[in-house]
Amino acid sequence: MTALVVALLAFGVSACMVSYAVFRATTSNPIPARSSQLYAPQIDNAGPAHTFQGQPPDMLSYTDAVALWQARKAKRQTLVYPTKWGVESNDPSIPALPMTGDAVTADFFPMFDVPFRYGSAWTSNDDARHASVVVISRTLNEKLFGGRNSVGQGLRLDGKAFQVAGVLDDWNPKPRFFDVAVMSSAGAFDDVGDIYIPFTRATDMKKDSKYSDCPTDTGTVDTTNWDAYLHSECGRIAAWVELPTAADVASYREYLRHYAEEQQRLGRFAWPPNIGLHDLMGWMAYLRITPKASSLSMLVSASFLLIVLVNVVGLMLARFMRRAPEIGIRRALGASRASVYRQFLIEGASVGFVGGILGVALTMLGLWGIGGLFEPNIAHLVHADASLVGLTVLLSMAATVVSALYPTWRAAQTEPAWQIKINP
Repeated sequence: MTALVVALLAFGVSACMVSYAVFRATTSNPIPARSSQLYAPQIDNAGPAHTFQGQPPDMLSYTDAVALWQARKAKRQTLVYPTKWGVESNDPSIPALPMTGDAVTADFFPMFDVPFRYGSAWTSNDDARHASVVVISRTLNEKLFGGRNSVGQGLRLDGKAFQVAGVLDDWNPKPRFFDVAVMSSAGAFDDVGDIYIPFTRATDMKKDSKYSDCPTDTGTVDTTNWDAYLHSECGRIAAWVELPTAADVASYREYLRHYAEEQQRLGRFAWPPNIGLHDLMGWMAYLRITPKASSLSMLVSASFLLIVLVNVVGLMLARFMRRAPEIGIRRALGASRASVYRQFLIEGASVGFVGGILGVALTMLGLWGIGGLFEPNIAHLVHADASLVGLTVLLSMAATVVSALYPTWRAAQTEPAWQIKINP
């Protein structure tokens, strides 16, 4: 009976902990030191007919994005949109490479604590003069320059000459929070890109966002007419602002409201101001970054653990009540109910500890096979660490102790005289 309790606990706890490991990986804070200061603004430029449940669009139009960036109402602000590039080295022996990246402004790098191996980010002056500078990843630096310091070296993006301003060190936050509004939640756990160029230079090169969302009642947008497309109401850009204090947040929210009111007065918006401002973790929750499969598996495994605990209660009750004669004799010899409680709860915790150890082994086995249930870009984020092992054992012990409370109470109610009478 004890072995059955151990096995049930191990399976129930391991199922729960495997799901928890996935859920933890997909809901983790990608930049815990700064997430509370980073905010994503929204402005409704599409109107009530094109909003979901009255919420502003996730992306900004070029007009609104540039207006917010140039207003400089936050400590730092950056614009972001993902792009694709054909990368060519000045060394003819290195073949051209298709690469992804982002068009950003200079504040992107200090806002998100992006680490540099060589060089640094470009400056706000480079943004203003539409400079042909580029920051590349460590991986791309190794492919094009053999891993050496390539600051000042040249390369070509879509046939245009650029100069390397900096080389990133290892940096791959998960989820990919900074451009997930433009990437969509399907790309939230993709690796970050290898190319970062000034937003203004990408615009000059007529480099479109990887995705865009245009209100349908504006008619078909002609993307071949770049200037008209650029100044249309198509949402294609993500914006971030750094707001260190609550007063800064309130002030910036008020600024967004005033901006929307001004656009209404100018006749551009025919609806009341509709704005949004979410901090980083709130933004990820708003965009529903966590995969549905992760949340569902967590719910199913928790339900399975609850069913296991109900069965464990029955087994523990049978196990303890079979020892009624022993309890009766102990009580007759002077043992208190409190001592019976202590004995059986300690036994329950011990059984839970053994179940937890077996549960750790089953959890490791489950994590090894997690790739069969989730996409590779999510599966490789899931890992076991000391905290997961400790939590598995503690959960098993706590679950057993809780399950043992009612059986222990029943056992402690044993009448000594009755047990001695029927078990002479």
